[in-house]
Amino acid sequence: MEPEFPLEIVVSGTPVSLGASARSRAVWKEFLKTASRPLLAEGHWATVAPISVTVFYFPAEPMEGDIDNIVKPILDAFNNWIYSDDHQVERVVVQKFEPNRIFVFGSASETLADVIAAEKPKLYIRISTDPFEDLQ
Repeated sequence: MEPEFPLEIVVSGTPVSLGASARSRAVWKEFLKTASRPLLAEGHWATVAPISVTVFYFPAEPMEGDIDNIVKPILDAFNNWIYSDDHQVERVVVQKFEPNRIFVFGSASETLADVIAAEKPKLYIRISTDPFEDLQ
């Protein structure tokens, strides 16, 4: 059974950077898979559809390092798990929301609203099979 999209995955903690050790990246990828497991049916298979990924990071304090360095380990974690290969990813939206930088979401999902209200750091990942959903 193919996953039901969109998927909204929430992770507590600080994302691992592309520059982290291979061991740290491997542990992080398993952590992300574990966080997504409750959203997936037993025996699911990875989709071959085009993919859109949104990554919102809510750090507890101003972020050290570059936001782009957290993207590749996140995308790699879902290879052969949610999608067959990250070459299917046609769109990536990434943003950090550091403390004291006020932003009001116009139409946050219930899951995203819970992340916004929760204790930080939190990582919100939304995976969709509609790469154009926010562009229409």
